[in-house]
Amino acid sequence: MVGLDPDTRKMVLDTIREYGKRKLSHERLIEFDKENKYPADIMKELYDPNQVAINLVMIPEKYGGLGGNSFDIYRISELLAGIDLGIATSVFATFLGMDPLHVGATEAQKEKWITKIASSGCLVAYGATEAAAGSDLLHLATRAERVMQGDEIVGYKINGGKMWITNGGVADIFLILARAPKGVSWFIVEKGTKGFVSDKHEDKHGIRLSDTAPLSFHDVYVPAENLVGEVEGKGLRQAQAVFGYTRLMVAAMALGTGWKALEHAIRYSQIRLVGGQPLSTKQGYTHKLIVPFAARLEACRAYVEEVARRIDGGEEGLQTEGAIAKLLASETANKAADNAIQAFGGNGYVREFPVEKLKRDIKITCIYEGTSEILELTTFRARWQENINAEGRTYDKIADEMDALHSNAPDVGAGAASAGLRALSRVLQACFDQKLTHNQIVMMKLGELMAYAETAAAFCRESAKATLSEAVIFDHETWRAMSRIHARQAAAWIASEGLSLVAGASDNDAAGLVDGVNVKAVAKTQKGAVADMDLAAKKLVEVFKAEPIG
Repeated sequence: MVGLDPDTRKMVLDTIREYGKRKLSHERLIEFDKENKYPADIMKELYDPNQVAINLVMIPEKYGGLGGNSFDIYRISELLAGIDLGIATSVFATFLGMDPLHVGATEAQKEKWITKIASSGCLVAYGATEAAAGSDLLHLATRAERVMQGDEIVGYKINGGKMWITNGGVADIFLILARAPKGVSWFIVEKGTKGFVSDKHEDKHGIRLSDTAPLSFHDVYVPAENLVGEVEGKGLRQAQAVFGYTRLMVAAMALGTGWKALEHAIRYSQIRLVGGQPLSTKQGYTHKLIVPFAARLEACRAYVEEVARRIDGGEEGLQTEGAIAKLLASETANKAADNAIQAFGGNGYVREFPVEKLKRDIKITCIYEGTSEILELTTFRARWQENINAEGRTYDKIADEMDALHSNAPDVGAGAASAGLRALSRVLQACFDQKLTHNQIVMMKLGELMAYAETAAAFCRESAKATLSEAVIFDHETWRAMSRIHARQAAAWIASEGLSLVAGASDNDAAGLVDGVNVKAVAKTQKGAVADMDLAAKKLVEVFKAEPIG
């Protein structure tokens, strides 16, 4: 998919950035948050075709949009989340709500509904989640019963309920997943339809600027033409078809919010003095709280961009890659926001300072669009089977690639990434030989280690390129130092956690695995770690200059 040209993308990003500066000051965001208030006027302007028109980016040109691709949406999602994750979530909900139309609707349905969304600035909601069906949609209770006229299906009556629906109380158009006679299907329901009730806005821990509400359906009639694709039973396939994309966008939002938290901490560190010296000069501050997570977030960026390019190139079936991107980006961003509070000390714990809100907001990225635990299992199951099919060579092959890269670009951390990948391969073999994956915790931990290994490899690939992505705000020297930092930490984590995992789950002596994961090789890759963190800390201060935070 071609997407926006660089000039148009820059114009869109600049428009959003300037709008945020004018309309979404920290003080105003805090007030909305305090009141648990959905900013209807802001959302109206963001969707207004004559103002920001942010919804047009996701809509193909043939239906009145700008025709943005995955890379464009990643860039916009990251930027908007850095302004406010609640608002970004509301915008993302419209993108998400249109996905069943993009992948499953007939041409006539697309012409009718997507064109309407583009021209009128409609808000859209994606109604899948239920009390007993969250990340796992197989247990849907909402049902759609056929309404017949003779032998002809003329419509459906929907009964049931949804919960945790973003834009649930404010959307104009709802895409609702329900169980029809021939299987789970998507239905288009319009606001105000008889029997359809949006309940009150939830009082949430974070993202309080997004509207979240339960939905109730009591004999809600929709015409047969509102069945997406006009064929029953394709709903789950349609939902799963976009998981790679939607989870990638949540990863992008986590990037934006996590980086905003670190940015505040970095700026604050330059004006906060301890012993007469700014915190930015203290390794105990920078090397513990800031640098490792800055490097990990940039590793997630490299992975997100790699996957976005594959999606835009027409590749399908990237659900596992979407899971990996969201898993590591959301968990890293949560830790980064937590560290930002720690970095601010007592100031970070009060609502006057922005990091407190950022921490509350960002927790949701580990929950919606698939919990971290579901994503660990998703990653494990897919890669485990791939590894079996490859006769245990999946990660050794990537390690071979990293060894070749290290020969050509010895300063990107590919040697460390290779050591981690080979350690992971040995851990997987031990788990296979000893039949340890009957333990769910083993599966989940392996999914996590796979995410570390694959993001390390992606970061090495991206940082070795002669020209860095437009989204990278650092120079080559800094980004490669960050790549080395992440590769080392991934290798050390895989080796240590892999050993502990096998030893803890096995009845056998796991001491022999010490040689298998090549602890000596992993230890050797750690050389230069502190010097690289010194460099990264210095560069972070140069990029994010001191300014008062409040």
